[in-house]
Formats: sequence, C-alpha cells, structure tokens
Amino acid sequence: MNHFDFSVIAQAWPFLLDGLVFSLKLTAVGFLGGLLLGIGLALVRHLEVPVASQLASAYITLIRSVPLIMVLFWFFFLMPLVLMWMTGASRPVQIGPVWTAFVTFTLFEAAYYAEIIRAGFKSMAKGQYGACKALGMSTWQTYRLIILPQVLRVVSPILLTQTIILFQDTSLVYVLSVTDLLGAASKIAQRDGRLVEMYLAVAVIYMVLSSLTSQLVAILKNRYAVPGRR
Repeated sequence: MNHFDFSVIAQAWPFLLDGLVFSLKLTAVGFLGGLLLGIGLALVRHLEVPVASQLASAYITLIRSVPLIMVLFWFFFLMPLVLMWMTGASRPVQIGPVWTAFVTFTLFEAAYYAEIIRAGFKSMAKGQYGACKALGMSTWQTYRLIILPQVLRVVSPILLTQTIILFQDTSLVYVLSVTDLLGAASKIAQRDGRLVEMYLAVAVIYMVLSSLTSQLVAILKNRYAVPGRR
C-alpha cells in the first residue's frame, strides 16, 4: 500500500465529477425517454393493436436478445449509412458519440421498461377495466386516469432496479471515447500511471450510488407490496 497515492483522487475529483454528471445525465435521459417509449410499446402490445403489436413485439425481442454494446456499435456505425441513404447525401451523416449514447440508451431501455409495464397491466384486476367501461370512459381515459397510474406505482421498484442497471451500463459508452465517469478515470489513470487508485475510486462511487438506490427500491417494495406477500 506504500506505493499507492490516494491523494490523486482528490486532485482528479473535478474531472471525475464532470464524468459522473454526464453518466447521471445519460441515466436520466435513458430513464425518461425509455419510460415514455416503453409505455407506448406496452400499450400497443397490451391492447393488441393490429400490425403495430407485432412490430413492437419484434422490436422488444430483438433489443432484449443482443448486448447493449452491440446496439451502441450498430447505431454508431450503421445509422450514418442509413441516414445517408434516406437523405440522399454524398457521404455518411455523422451523429457523434454523445448523441449515439443518448439515443441508444433510450431505445435500449424502452424494450425492458415495456415488458415491466406490460406485466403491470396484466396484474390489474379485470373488474377495473369493466368498471371504467360501465362509467362510459374511453380507452384513453381508462388507461391515462385509472390503469396507468396504478401500474407505475406497482412496478416502481422494478423500474428503479432496471434504472440502477442502466446507471451501471453507462460505463459502456467508454468504447465510444465519451468521457463518462469511467472514461474520465481511465484517462487520468493512463496519464498519471495511477490505474489502481482511479479504478478503485470509480468502483466506490458506483457502489455507493447503486447501494443507496437499492435501499430506495427496498422501501418501495415494502410500501407497495401486496398484503400477505411481503
């Protein structure tokens, strides 16, 4: 331990903080965007909308069958070619690593959130749907005012657990040379030759934030648990 100099962590903290802020921003965008898109996909599948439900099912199956890092590479390398073909440009339309990260995480997480929410829809008592229909409520009103708020409340612990995984997965954007928390630590570690100190600091940050959020998950589980199943 005499060879370790943990004072470099304090010196590098401003740079690490910038990387952490980006990781948190990516987590927030992936969560909000993925949740909104996931709700739409879940509704389409739950209502069995013709054609759209099959497309949504295929999309969810595809995304859930491949690693996130592969989706990052697909979007980063293939989407410029697709945009070039769609726009008729003479060269690939560059998106950039940052936009690639935000869009990819949103699209990827949407598939997982959609399945969580769809399970929530199935857990609702059929009598609630019948009661809404008896009151003359439209399908939109039924889901927006009655069903969806209950579903989001019930599945909130699972959604939060998936978001913890999302936060941990943000480290994968390092392969795109984006300066997230891990990317910032890696650059400092290679520059100063302090790999152990930097990677240990990153591990502690991930552990603390994930542990605190896991405690919140436990609280939500106890609060919204079905009586007799705690």
